[in-house]
Amino acid sequence: MDYNSKIHSTLGTPLSDSTSYRRLIGKLLYLTHTRPDICFAVGCLSQFLSSPTTAHFQAAIRILKYLKNSPGQGVFFPAHNSTILKGYSDSDWAACMDTRRSVSGWCFFLGEALISWKSKKRKTVSKSSSEAEYRALAMASCEAQWLLSLLMDLCISHPQPVIIFCDNQSALHIASNPVFHERTKHIEIDCHIVRERLQNNVIHLLPISTTLQVADIFTKSLGPSLFRKFISKLGTINIFLPVCGGC
Repeated sequence: MDYNSKIHSTLGTPLSDSTSYRRLIGKLLYLTHTRPDICFAVGCLSQFLSSPTTAHFQAAIRILKYLKNSPGQGVFFPAHNSTILKGYSDSDWAACMDTRRSVSGWCFFLGEALISWKSKKRKTVSKSSSEAEYRALAMASCEAQWLLSLLMDLCISHPQPVIIFCDNQSALHIASNPVFHERTKHIEIDCHIVRERLQNNVIHLLPISTTLQVADIFTKSLGPSLFRKFISKLGTINIFLPVCGGC
């Protein structure tokens, strides 16, 4: 997808037959299970399955060309790795031109290995960027709880809280402030979800610079240099690069 363009429902001419588009998006959605780098773009295009346009189809073909140029790209699991969980949570704000809903994204690492990621458009409109970021934190904290339960089932000890990095200071303040007021009253349930996990030492929130926020790749289209930077930080590799001499 072109990071300079804004995809919306009325962009382009409606397709006379949407079967090919739906089939392509279905296959791309399947690939997102091992290709986190296309997660946001495919999720964005999957919104238009009912009435796709030529612009949507061209964007899907662009993703297909990107995959063709990097067939060996995928998630890498090191042989020697720690069992410490850490996560990154992020959100855009009202970027959808059709609904003004926000896209939340998160990812979790076990040691240096990426094991879980998500890019999801929210079902409700957020009144502020802080609210959008906090709702993303609530979603990420639920995933952290589930991952801890999975490790427990596998008899893997994880005594310390799961660290989750967030680049929004207001969202971090809401999480640490036990007092509700008018600005947070409408997100009270999410507030309780995050605070309960903080009090129970399930998670521990830490600030991070936006330039280091890995989950950014799951919430918006990025320029080529920033996109490549975050792909490398996700721990994905291209198995064909060593054969090509690292070119």
